[in-house]
Amino acid sequence: MKKIIYMLGTVVLLFYCGLTLAIYFQQEDMIFPASPLHADHRFNFDYRFKEITVPVEGAELNALHFTQENPKGLVFFVHGNAGNLETWTTNVGYYKKVNWDLFIFDYRGYGKSTGKIESESQLHDDVRTAWNLIAPKYADKPIVIFGRSIGATMAAELARNVESDLLILVSPFRSMLEMAKQEFPWIPSQVLKYPLDTEQKIKDIETPTIFVHGSNDTIIPLAHSEALLSLMSAPAQLKVIEGAGHNNIHQYPDYYHGLTKALEAL
Repeated sequence: MKKIIYMLGTVVLLFYCGLTLAIYFQQEDMIFPASPLHADHRFNFDYRFKEITVPVEGAELNALHFTQENPKGLVFFVHGNAGNLETWTTNVGYYKKVNWDLFIFDYRGYGKSTGKIESESQLHDDVRTAWNLIAPKYADKPIVIFGRSIGATMAAELARNVESDLLILVSPFRSMLEMAKQEFPWIPSQVLKYPLDTEQKIKDIETPTIFVHGSNDTIIPLAHSEALLSLMSAPAQLKVIEGAGHNNIHQYPDYYHGLTKALEAL
């Protein structure tokens, strides 16, 4: 009996170690499920835009810059971990309506962007490079840093290192560690290569900040935004979109009503 128990314990331990190693080596694919587009893919919009290449170390990021005749300012958009520029630009008509320019880009491996995500520091460097390319063109106009879901963490990191007029974080999480605890509570924290610690970053932000979260978000619960709000030293507020989940929050009228109100105040 002891031998059987020992063998079973060994099998369980080996299985656990194997699964842990698999998660360690495959977490880029799990956290960043890139959706590529063919290199000759052509974007087609009814609004004025330019396709821009952002050179980064060892790769090129594909970006879209939507412009108005005399814009009030720029929204610098850092999108979530799914989709690409084709799927993240379904509501670009909104920016023409409010007369704001929009700059949005794909991470490495997403859309037409080349390369592959290899580290969190690389991610933040890429976001900063994209910012450095476009922000100087709006030196005399307000700039809003906008982060959605996992992009909220990169937006928070950017906001604590550059000057902007407003930070908007939609459906942010406290940290990737907290998210991992939800899905894989049995995995040790040392396995995680991408801490993506929004809590740590948010403490240093001096920019006025608006958190936006759906009341029915089951992927990143509302409690994450509430926790982040409690850590803010800069002026901050939380806008709860009643009934909204994680992936459909932008389909609720209150979402755009709140965004319009925030932009008009600048």
